[in-house]
Amino acid sequence: MNAQPSPTTSHPKTFLIVGAGLAGSLLAIYLAKMNHRVLLYERRPDPRAQGFIGGRSINLALSVRGLNALQQVNLETTILQDALPMPGRMIHSHDSELTFQPYSKDPNDAINSISRSALNITLLKAADEHNNVTIHFDQRCVDVDLETPAATFLSTHTGERTAVKADAVIAADGAFSAVRAALQKTDRFNYSQDFLEHGYKELAIPPTDSGDFTLDPKALHIWPRSASMMIALPNKDRSFTCTLFWPFVGHHSFASIKTADDVLPFFRAHYPDAVPIMPTLVEDYMNNPASSLVTIRCAPWNYSGKIALIGDAAHAVVPFYGQGMNAAFEDCRILADCIHKFPDDLTRAFDVYARSRKPNADAIADMALTNFIEMRDKVGSRLFLLKKRLEKTLHALFPKTFLPLYNMVSFSNIPYAEAARRAKNQQRLICAIAIIITSTITLTAIILLT
Repeated sequence: MNAQPSPTTSHPKTFLIVGAGLAGSLLAIYLAKMNHRVLLYERRPDPRAQGFIGGRSINLALSVRGLNALQQVNLETTILQDALPMPGRMIHSHDSELTFQPYSKDPNDAINSISRSALNITLLKAADEHNNVTIHFDQRCVDVDLETPAATFLSTHTGERTAVKADAVIAADGAFSAVRAALQKTDRFNYSQDFLEHGYKELAIPPTDSGDFTLDPKALHIWPRSASMMIALPNKDRSFTCTLFWPFVGHHSFASIKTADDVLPFFRAHYPDAVPIMPTLVEDYMNNPASSLVTIRCAPWNYSGKIALIGDAAHAVVPFYGQGMNAAFEDCRILADCIHKFPDDLTRAFDVYARSRKPNADAIADMALTNFIEMRDKVGSRLFLLKKRLEKTLHALFPKTFLPLYNMVSFSNIPYAEAARRAKNQQRLICAIAIIITSTITLTAIILLT
């Protein structure tokens, strides 16, 4: 599906979007361009006034799926002005050796590092430019009437409650969605949440004294340490945002560091090349929280043409494929396309959307979990590098029929489930080739020895 929002619709409706984060703001733009009325409610303060969104500063990786969704509403160029392209990953070994691994044979293929806050502010400004979009901040959703449909909001400033009715309510209120919580009380609604034993904590690498990057800005930097890892993504101000992905307990874990005095010795032992460029390491580590990582699955994503779920409210995934935001933006594009196709039948529009997206959300959730193991355990291994070389060779020989999984996920709009299926078949081919190569080498060695 490829949404092309119509500038007008003969049947405008009122959509209540709960959550003015990335997905909610983008969907508001899509619906406004189709001449629908949009009521956008957000529990947090207006980030345009404070310049950031507290507690959610983690950098994001914007790739083709997200860019495609932005392109449909003419925002791709604007958004990319705040982004830094990363055409590959830079691996930092225990002994501080660096290895660059390009993501693709095409040098133009890159994922883009972007600040969540900067992106959210840009989307909110774009949504607010439409006369048929009204945005309300500091409004926490405390109740949902599925049948009307309507939602009740509590002002965090005045304590006043406001009931808001609409033709449909769209849940864009995150992994612990209030709207989805109401759906969970309905018959035959399936829901699961699975927390990793790992959490994440943010640190910072500032620019050099001369104002330059301390690391190569054209790479996602990874310090793989078996069951733990640290990554760093570049920012426009020439700093890097670092994120630790460690178990909460265990040998190399958040529990390993008990006091401020433990920080530097631990990092010198495990991340020696990072310590000299992290002058606020001790303060950052001790002051910044360790947050949980969760995968959430549910079904159905829609209810009687009155409720629909998008983004993390429908499918929270761990961040190890950089696809959480991209998948949410793809939700917006496809949901808008379904509404455009069935403007007089939201039941059908929501049903088509949910049925098409659910298998793909499950697929990227599985791939994100698998990619975590690859990033922390395998990117530095010789076997992994050999496998990647073989993949690139096959891709070069058969560019239209053999696409590495990472390329399909990050540099194409191939549905996630289809990408997973194709990758599985390709892995069988790689294994077969490896067996043939190994057998040939063994046979040659035997012949030479005899």
